[in-house]
Amino acid sequence: MQEFLFQASIYLLAAVIAVPLAARLGLGSVLGYLTAGIVIGPVLGLTGSETQDVQHFAEFGVVMMLFIIGLELEPRTLWDMRHRLIGLGGLQIGLTTLAVMAGAQWLGFYWSVALAIGMVVALSSTAIVLQTLSEKGLIQTGGGRSAFSVLLTQDIAVIPMLAVLPLLALPGALQISPQGNVMRAGDMEQAADEAHHAMSLVEGLPAWGVTLVTLAVVVGIILAGIYLTRPIFAFIHHARLREMYTALALLIVLGIALLMQMVGLSPALGAFLAGVVLANSEFRHELEGDIEPFKGLLLGLFFITVGAGINFGTLWSAPVTLIGLTLALILVKGAILYMLALAFRLRGRDKWLFTLSLAQAGEFGFVLLSFSVQQSVIPRDVADRLLLIVALSMLITPLLFILYEWLSRHMGDDGTAQPEDEIDEQGPVIIAGIGRFGQIVNRLVQSSGFRTVVLDHDMETIQLMRKFGFKGFFGDPTRPELLHAAGLAEAKVLVAALDDPAATTRLVGYARRERPDLHIIARAHDRTHVFELYQAGADDIVREMFDSSLRAGRYVLEHIGLSEYEAAEAERVFYHHDRETVRELAQLWDPDIPASQNEPYIARARELERELEAALAQLEVLRDKAEGDPPPG
Repeated sequence: MQEFLFQASIYLLAAVIAVPLAARLGLGSVLGYLTAGIVIGPVLGLTGSETQDVQHFAEFGVVMMLFIIGLELEPRTLWDMRHRLIGLGGLQIGLTTLAVMAGAQWLGFYWSVALAIGMVVALSSTAIVLQTLSEKGLIQTGGGRSAFSVLLTQDIAVIPMLAVLPLLALPGALQISPQGNVMRAGDMEQAADEAHHAMSLVEGLPAWGVTLVTLAVVVGIILAGIYLTRPIFAFIHHARLREMYTALALLIVLGIALLMQMVGLSPALGAFLAGVVLANSEFRHELEGDIEPFKGLLLGLFFITVGAGINFGTLWSAPVTLIGLTLALILVKGAILYMLALAFRLRGRDKWLFTLSLAQAGEFGFVLLSFSVQQSVIPRDVADRLLLIVALSMLITPLLFILYEWLSRHMGDDGTAQPEDEIDEQGPVIIAGIGRFGQIVNRLVQSSGFRTVVLDHDMETIQLMRKFGFKGFFGDPTRPELLHAAGLAEAKVLVAALDDPAATTRLVGYARRERPDLHIIARAHDRTHVFELYQAGADDIVREMFDSSLRAGRYVLEHIGLSEYEAAEAERVFYHHDRETVRELAQLWDPDIPASQNEPYIARARELERELEAALAQLEVLRDKAEGDPPPG
């Protein structure tokens, strides 16, 4: 127990010191965790053989991360991504595997070993890339979504890779068992199978039986997510204990991971599937909030173990060769990614984000290498060097993101328009325009517990929103296809808050034609714009300066002799009279005649102004009568 507490204290102390320093220097949390691991491991020697056991435990951070990502995606959105998953992701894996295989054969490796090496390094780091993209608010950019598609395809590809690797075993190869006994490849495979099937649902089944059991487990997870979530949460709710929700969230993730392992599938893939099933659930935010702290802590622990596990003894034995091979791997993967970015029409910053974010090897490489050694596919000495190359490439990844940020700052306009985001969610409230006006509306509605879909054509504004934790989509809100993707057909309220008055009017007119029953709230630039929006079909129209100017006028009245009650009453009368005035004048307003030349409009405006003066004068009479008995206020 004392040893456990000591090691836990070492890991946590390293994290709380290194990560804030890295964040303050602008290096990101991932590099801080990796540096902390290097310091407590290879540098100070404070960690030992427990690092690998801790890493297996910490890998649940990846599982939880994919569960949370699944919660953010609806099944329809996942289906819309199928072209990127199959095309972009499949090509990246295939081309990288073949390129690395060719390079390994050129270095003298047997073809089966070269193929295994290619599969190991074709996979990128889901943990580092998604964590960094989320921190920097880049996950919803074109490059971020493309990188996510490739990472998801890679996670799925781990399953067939694990099935293919045993077929590549070197004939008659010898390995050393953990107890020091010499074992032939067949014996090693048998031992691995025994360990793997200790808690297996498919052990001893024919191929068709394995398929049926696997499908049954997947279908069971989907049905449970659809039909059992609500009654289970209702049962937990009666306990009135906050920690029970956390326990249930952890049970869902860990239970699914266990089921997936028992049928030989990836736990991370199963958690992602469950997240997608629950994406439309009213408990989505509850689950996300409960899992998020564990996900962050376990991912940080995982990164620390990667840094602590780097064998600098192996590195110093051939530093030039190993660092050279690591850089060569990054260059080869980067070149392939760059070509795919061009082929799939990624432009500007998105192209470089996609290229630089995925150029490393990943944590699944550790899994495949360990399995390859067990199956006598890759010799132990080769695997040790590959483990170091994978770890070094992961260590370099935060530096590649820093390079991307430098390129973004110094990148001139390449003459191409920023590609619009693909809308991957819908909600009851669509907010078009997220400037000073739309921000307040969005914060109020979201803070009250309602979902919003935010659209804006200013990329910098959208990226700033993401840094503060608010989700938004880049694109022109007046485009019909973008509005429909955001859920115009099902939305209850549309807030038109664009800076451009003409664009706001076009948006309101189109939305009213498409949805006569939709409630439209519009931001008006001035009174003339109010009339335009009224004719376009807006239900509620708010002049951007009206309410703030009215409040300022009330403050003036309070400081020239009126009481707070009297000033508030004057404000109330003015407000209601102005609303009636606008409705009446809208009937007389003609867009083809300037207001200064519209005689009926001018005449009625003067009459309404006199009525306002009379209404406010009536307040003065009431105030004079009530001087002896002032109203409470």
